[in-house]
Amino acid sequence: MRPRIAIPIPNSDEAYTAKVMPQYRRAVELAGGEPMEIPISATPNEIAQLAKGCDGVLLPGSPADVDPQKYGSAVRDPATAPMDVARDDADELLIQDAHNMKKPILGVCYGMQTLNVWRSGTLRQHLHTCVQHEKPKDGKQRMFTAHPVVVEAGTKLAAIVGHAIGQAHGSPKVIVNSSHHQAVDQPGDGLTVSAVCPEDGTIEAFEGTSADHYVIGVQWHPERSSDDDEYSKAIFRSLVEAAREWHEMQAPDFETIRARKPNE
Repeated sequence: MRPRIAIPIPNSDEAYTAKVMPQYRRAVELAGGEPMEIPISATPNEIAQLAKGCDGVLLPGSPADVDPQKYGSAVRDPATAPMDVARDDADELLIQDAHNMKKPILGVCYGMQTLNVWRSGTLRQHLHTCVQHEKPKDGKQRMFTAHPVVVEAGTKLAAIVGHAIGQAHGSPKVIVNSSHHQAVDQPGDGLTVSAVCPEDGTIEAFEGTSADHYVIGVQWHPERSSDDDEYSKAIFRSLVEAAREWHEMQAPDFETIRARKPNE
């Protein structure tokens, strides 16, 4: 059985989605999962019905930014990009379903940020730091920025990354690609920091504190390097394996739910 992973369409811009969606699909497939694209133009009921048939959720990146009003910021930084209402609404529906049912959730970049805000956390609207976190404005199409990340010892992410690089104990340090100008400020309810950039302290990952619910957010883009390094592969394998375990724990009639059409 290949666990079914819900992936909302990254952005209302079809050209952007066409460029990045194949990377997420391939990363999930290589990890043994079945990617299920969720149209963000669908009605809330249609999205809810599609979510019912999935075993986990992957929230992808996006060029949009979360509306600062959603996390209590009275002043909007000029660098803050417009929100994508359709993507934002779809994320909230998928996150709500996943939390109600304790389905595994992996948030990537923007997906990590929407998850944090849903959990009542806050964001830094624009990073002012010596570290280059986002691609230069005049950067080439395939150019990406990289910097080190230190994973906190004893976290779920440390176990995932450490096993992949052969470091069973301590705080694994890896180089990640980076393409963001915002980051988590205050982690939301039930979330704890699990990785930082050692050069400026930017929060690079968090995870849920509940032992029986897989929740991980990473600020970098492991889907872009899942063909190249083991720790990127390992992140997606951990999501798919958690989704498989979740599926196996469900009622015997779950296959019937998965087989239903969205309008049933």
